[in-house]
Amino acid sequence: MPAPELRLVLAVSLDGRLAPPSGGAAQIGGRGDRRVLEEALAWADAVLVGANTLRLHGTTCLIRQPDLLEQRRSQERPSQPTAVVVSRTGCFDPQLRFFSQPLRRWLLGPELAEAPAGFEAALPLRSWAAALAALAARGQQRLVLLGGAELAGALLQEQRVDELQLTLCPQLLGGPHSWLPPGVALEPSQWQLLEQRRLEGEELLLRYRRLRD
Repeated sequence: MPAPELRLVLAVSLDGRLAPPSGGAAQIGGRGDRRVLEEALAWADAVLVGANTLRLHGTTCLIRQPDLLEQRRSQERPSQPTAVVVSRTGCFDPQLRFFSQPLRRWLLGPELAEAPAGFEAALPLRSWAAALAALAARGQQRLVLLGGAELAGALLQEQRVDELQLTLCPQLLGGPHSWLPPGVALEPSQWQLLEQRRLEGEELLLRYRRLRD
């Protein structure tokens, strides 16, 4: 089974930050970014989100644009991609709004006899190669990675990310919250520009694909 396509989707400041110096939930994108984010979700079978990112936000992103919802209906796909939460423990506050959102929830992390409450399935994370193959075998062929930085760094470090979708937002934030965590050692790689699009609010979409050897 081929590995799934994996697209990292982020909104970043002009100086490559995800959040202001004080930290907190990353919410720097405007309406232009929201549109291209939902376009990526409409493309995806599943969304990967880190446990800390989920705890900060309390929810995951949903498709709300009527034309994108109709697109998925016409393709006989679920309204929302499956949310796959990556966690070392599998422990979450059951009161998180995430657990009442209208989507399927899977857990990727510890080996469990059965899925915890709130999740439909639990898959072990022994290695990224095995985990991604298991997702592909279950029909999750197109994945969007929404963060956080630790998860993005781990997958980039192993060269598992096929596409980068970055929205550059017209802000300079400073501080330590880069979209890659400190100390991540990446193998040299080259990227081909697939798309550039000026968005509402002076934002700019850049979409790149990794060139493989």
